[in-house]
Amino acid sequence: MQAQNIIFPAQILRGPGVLSQIGHICSLLGQRAIVIGGHQALAAVVDKINHYLEGSAVTLVGSEWFGGETSEGNILRLAKRVEALSADIIISVGGGKSLDTGKAVGVITHVPVVAVPTIAATCAAVTPLTVRYFDDGHFRDLYPLPQAPASVIIDSELLAKAPLRWLAAGLGDTLAKWYEFRAISSHQGELTGVARSSSANSRICYDLIATYGGAACDAVRAGKTSAELDQVLDAIFMFAGLTSLMSSGAHAAAAHAIYEGFTVCDKTREFGHGLLVGLGNLCLLALENRSDEELREALLLSHACAVPLRLSEIASLTAEELEAIVQASLHAPDMHNMPHTVTAESLYAAFARVESMADVLNLF
Repeated sequence: MQAQNIIFPAQILRGPGVLSQIGHICSLLGQRAIVIGGHQALAAVVDKINHYLEGSAVTLVGSEWFGGETSEGNILRLAKRVEALSADIIISVGGGKSLDTGKAVGVITHVPVVAVPTIAATCAAVTPLTVRYFDDGHFRDLYPLPQAPASVIIDSELLAKAPLRWLAAGLGDTLAKWYEFRAISSHQGELTGVARSSSANSRICYDLIATYGGAACDAVRAGKTSAELDQVLDAIFMFAGLTSLMSSGAHAAAAHAIYEGFTVCDKTREFGHGLLVGLGNLCLLALENRSDEELREALLLSHACAVPLRLSEIASLTAEELEAIVQASLHAPDMHNMPHTVTAESLYAAFARVESMADVLNLF
């Protein structure tokens, strides 16, 4: 029998204003905290974190920019910084790349990580996985970690004030949990108990977004929390995270492969992981030869969630740039999880079919 190794975060705290509890949470883990994150994330939360640590037994000993890319060089540099400061807690803040960097630094230094997402763009805050890139931003590999964060603090007040495009990215990435898992598992026969759990969580992701996604986007447009936003945050972080944990990362397919293809182009690399995956979801449905009715439904949902529907909404690409993206997508590791061979011709046709239907539906 094959052994299972499923790694969960020790604690997930979600709700408006829950960042105020970080002093108590960190006091259970250590005494010297370093904050690692992106420039905007550090500007948004370092002062708040320092305030909330006052009165606890924890001292903030430093804050560091994660470096801009989740690269081996940045991870090793920050590990040396953690050791130099004798930090025994890492507070990792920001989006997917900075959170992934902080988690990897925690593993190298054997220091517990408290993840504080400042945008709801991916489920990176909860997973024992780092997506690594080269220093130039090109995708490198998926780097499994032996531990997940010790605590994840999902403050909906903080996330409601982030730009809408990052919630949209989270919605696109989370919808992929259902679309991609379905594409892979539909050809695998009877699912095991763990795979059934992953499938069920991925369907919950889809259902929550289909029900609350549009209203959650409206809440973020207004910069205010809402019950609908909290439901969507549960989908993005908890249920999407559970899908990834239960499938040990083996749930990604063409949508993520297309994202990986986009990383080879300077014009598209920084557009946003989940936004690119969101367009990839629609191409995945086309690659599966799903019906016009099903593709129409997916397009309407993506539009309500502010996910791009056309290549032109991402960047103006030359034929050579698009060819490079297509070829990189075809050779990306996640494309190999597709139940049938995807060719350049079928991928070009998928982009064209999605755009044509978006035009017919007049979705702009």
